[in-house]
Amino acid sequence: AVVTDLPPTLTPVEAAALLDGPDAPLLIDVREESEWNEVRIPGALLIPLSQFVARQGEIPEGRALIMQCRSGGRSGQAALALRTAGRTNVANLAGGIADWEAAGLPVTYGE
Repeated sequence: AVVTDLPPTLTPVEAAALLDGPDAPLLIDVREESEWNEVRIPGALLIPLSQFVARQGEIPEGRALIMQCRSGGRSGQAALALRTAGRTNVANLAGGIADWEAAGLPVTYGE
C-alpha cells in the first residue's frame, strides 16, 4: 500500500509537552553523529538517516515516535519511511533542533 498521508508535524512546544508526559514518545534524531556531538535534545536516540534502513529494527514496536533532525527535512523522510513500513504513531518535529533551541527548550552541547 502506498502511504500518501504525510506524518503529522509537532511544534517544539507540542513535542516537549508530549516528551514530558505519560507514555512519552521516543525522540529519534536522524542527523549524523558529528551534528549530534555538537548539540542534541536530551533523551533522544541517534539513528542517522544514512544508517536508518539498516537500524530500523532498533526502534521499539508499539511506542509513539517523534522524528527530529536539524530543520525537519531529513526527519520528515524518516517519518514517512516508518509510516510506509506500517508504523502509524510517528510524528515529525517541525523546524528540528534549530526551532527547538530557538524556543528555549533544553539541549545538551558537546560530546
